[in-house]
Amino acid sequence: MSVLVFLEQNDGKFHRMSWEALAAASELGGSVYGVTIGDAGEAASKPMASLHTIQDPLLADYSADGFTAALEQLIRAKNPRFVVFPHTYQVRDFAPKLATRFGRPLLSDVVKLRADGVVRQLFQGKLNAEFSFPADGPIFVSVQAGSYRGDGLAAGEPAVEPFAVNIDASTIRAKSEVPFRESARAVDLTAADIIVSVGRGIKEQENIPIVEELAAALGGEIAASRPICDNGWLPMERQVGSSGQTVAPKVYIAVGISGAIQHQVGMKGSKAIVAINKDADAPIFEIADYGIVGDLFEVVPALTEAVKKLRRA
Repeated sequence: MSVLVFLEQNDGKFHRMSWEALAAASELGGSVYGVTIGDAGEAASKPMASLHTIQDPLLADYSADGFTAALEQLIRAKNPRFVVFPHTYQVRDFAPKLATRFGRPLLSDVVKLRADGVVRQLFQGKLNAEFSFPADGPIFVSVQAGSYRGDGLAAGEPAVEPFAVNIDASTIRAKSEVPFRESARAVDLTAADIIVSVGRGIKEQENIPIVEELAAALGGEIAASRPICDNGWLPMERQVGSSGQTVAPKVYIAVGISGAIQHQVGMKGSKAIVAINKDADAPIFEIADYGIVGDLFEVVPALTEAVKKLRRA
């Protein structure tokens, strides 16, 4: 069984979620092959049997028509059982079109990928649904951000194999605006190793500096649940959740956040989750690795001072 993974890059920099898609593909147990549109770059050190690079002047700028045409030619030539994508804005634009070329659906935003089926979440994570596959391929899937960790991939030395494509300029009918939304944000929380996120428990906008000080002491970014951003207390690009950014930092500290499912779907892939809440029954404690039941106005300043003391030592 062969598995083809699309590794997205922009301006020579690979999207973090590409490595998460590769981690998911590696669990299928077959031979894993990568494809990227552009130079091999960092992907040449990742664990794959081979890496196909596609380069063409018509693909220098992203277009759904161009990427679809190029990848269709590779897939027909290699005939993989699975085609795995990271669930990025770019993939959402062209992958459904690509899957349709093969008469297949795109099983998008999956949280678990197996050789016999996938798991997707429905109704903002309230339900898990299992989907099985037909006997023949290819099967097109995209992997939800944070469902797999890409930072633990072993080193590899895949054979880099350029793949020549034949694209007619007349088939590229539209070009997307640039940059994509994630590049336009003032803050890209997906790149942060440490995030301190604040919720309704902060009570007033004037109290947010308490949490900002902790984030600064840790060298992390401050984020928020939706009510905080809806109130205008922090910019919308700081929002984490189903209608905000999906993050998977090494440490996620939830301060005064109850943990509604809409927030959980945006941060549950974090490597370590720390919850601070005075309500011992708050849902956030169900997914937290470490929990502090207490008043955030007492806990957070004490934690900040402890962090500063350690840094001074």
